[in-house]
Amino acid sequence: MVEDMNQQSLGDQEKCGCCRTTATSQVVHLPVAPQVIARTRFSPPPPAGDHCLMVPEALDMLDGVMKERGEEITMVAITGPGDPLATPDITLQTISLVRQRYPDLKIGLKTIGLGSEKLAGDLARAGLNYVEMQVDGIKSEILEKIYAWIRPGLKTLKISAAVDLLIREQRNGLSALNFHNIKVTILTTLYPGLNIDHVPKISAAMLVLGASGIALVPYTPEPGVEVDLQCPKAKTVLLATEKARTSLPIVTPLLLEEAAGATASNTLVGALPRPSAKRPNVAVVSSNGIEVDMHLGQAIRFLIYGPRTDGLTCLLETRDAPEPGKGSERWNELAASLHDCFVILAASAGETPRRVLAENGIKVLLLEDNIAGTVDVLYGGGKKNKKGNRT
Repeated sequence: MVEDMNQQSLGDQEKCGCCRTTATSQVVHLPVAPQVIARTRFSPPPPAGDHCLMVPEALDMLDGVMKERGEEITMVAITGPGDPLATPDITLQTISLVRQRYPDLKIGLKTIGLGSEKLAGDLARAGLNYVEMQVDGIKSEILEKIYAWIRPGLKTLKISAAVDLLIREQRNGLSALNFHNIKVTILTTLYPGLNIDHVPKISAAMLVLGASGIALVPYTPEPGVEVDLQCPKAKTVLLATEKARTSLPIVTPLLLEEAAGATASNTLVGALPRPSAKRPNVAVVSSNGIEVDMHLGQAIRFLIYGPRTDGLTCLLETRDAPEPGKGSERWNELAASLHDCFVILAASAGETPRRVLAENGIKVLLLEDNIAGTVDVLYGGGKKNKKGNRT
């Protein structure tokens, strides 16, 4: 997934010329894709892969949202921080499980298109309905000015070779997805001075390949970037829109998390686990007993919080962690030790323990914050500032 996430769709214009996204509550985002494979020159460093959910966690979250708001939900979006096609096993498993549980829901994903030709058939068989493909140019010289790096596999390619590969994969992938009856919308970020004049050619080329529409998203600056552009002016955006419209219909992006509006917020809320009669307690990793501040793998003991007989939530006991050096078995032992806990609070954790614990019904919630305040939120207490919360 390309890290250029502070984007806006066409809507009510602001004085700066940017446009606001119309909020929708019909799309639920499942952030299960960990691998970031590209970064633009105008976006901050990508987030860590531990910002995503394990597949069991994501399905539990979806079940919770569907239980509360099932009649409102029309689509599930497979999202990241990474590009869903970079980890096809995770993506295909998630699509298949969602399709099994909710056969009437549409399923979509957003991608830059690398691997889309090869995976098109598998995606269709798993149950994918919709793709938003990020296409910011169809000429190498333009894309070289937009992308800082592209990493199709484990190796970062020279940018000239990478953008040539991207162009080929997008063209072939769009045709393959269209062949397998997966609807494709093109998503183009409008970068002033780089690709706005190029938009009509993008729209025309994508029409020939089978795209159903194009969504134009004006670039907006983000904090922490090395190269900063200005927002495109409203007049420029409208002119690009009219030119693009001669080939493809102009549509609203469905899968940008900003476009999800209330659903994006509900994803955070829905991702928070809740106690049950079988699992009423919280396990905490802490060096000082006050803050969540340690890596899960470094824990030698866990603080166990939960309700007393009078209903008051407090520190109940401490439990020793299993000895290290046992691989996955250590995390199965930990799951058994924490059989009465519905969540572990830690500052960070590896993918393997998170996966194993999730399979055993224990969510790992990653954050750096005060223990008492966080535990209070998990038991339905005061509102919490989510800035340190990384599910």
